Amino acid sequence: MANSFFNFKQFSVNQDSCSMKVGTDGVLLGAWAEVSKENCRILDIGTGTGVISLMIAQRNESASIDAIDVDYDAVEQANSNFVASPWSQRLTTYCISLQDFCSHKKYDYIVSNPPYFINSFKAEGMRGVARHTDTLSYSELIDGVLRLLNEEGVFSVILPYIESNIFIVQSALKGLFCNKRMDIKGVADKPIKRVLLQMSRRKSSDVISEMLVIETSVRHCYTDKYKELTKNFYLNF
Repeated sequence: MANSFFNFKQFSVNQDSCSMKVGTDGVLLGAWAEVSKENCRILDIGTGTGVISLMIAQRNESASIDAIDVDYDAVEQANSNFVASPWSQRLTTYCISLQDFCSHKKYDYIVSNPPYFINSFKAEGMRGVARHTDTLSYSELIDGVLRLLNEEGVFSVILPYIESNIFIVQSALKGLFCNKRMDIKGVADKPIKRVLLQMSRRKSSDVISEMLVIETSVRHCYTDKYKELTKNFYLNF
């Protein structure tokens, strides 16, 4: 059973009321996503506990971040985590679907750790809902990003390997292109498990591609590259 809270270097995340707990996927996205512009507007789609928004608020001291989720309990939990953080004035939650969400201003950056099980058995409860694309299909996610992202904006997302290939094709058909990717392996001799994608309206002839291996051959012994990416957040790095 997961702990009811997760402590990072500059903030803590309570997760007792949220179906999706803090995990490696969210931490990787929060640490890797492009969010460097000053005084920018950022949207976090499917915020869950709010961990990605909190990491981004730590990384960019002038960013204004909106976080949305369809799960009321998740939004309440994220909001309480935001209020308890050093960046509460720059973080706002909304209990609303991406399909229904509107903003009078477009966003410089959008991030999402979206549902990823397609046409497969759904587990009982909100955790099952949170992991499936029934509530937010890839097509709807792409449409929402294009509707809310400004012309020069950047979208960052993390997906399983097979689903990432589907997502890249669907996005390109709608005018959203992959410019950078990081393939994630748990250990070096295993298949790619996750893929971080950076996307924009700009089509690049040369996609920047990197590989990240999380652990060495020794269990719980982490690679230097993984520690470098997450060292500003994890207590033990």
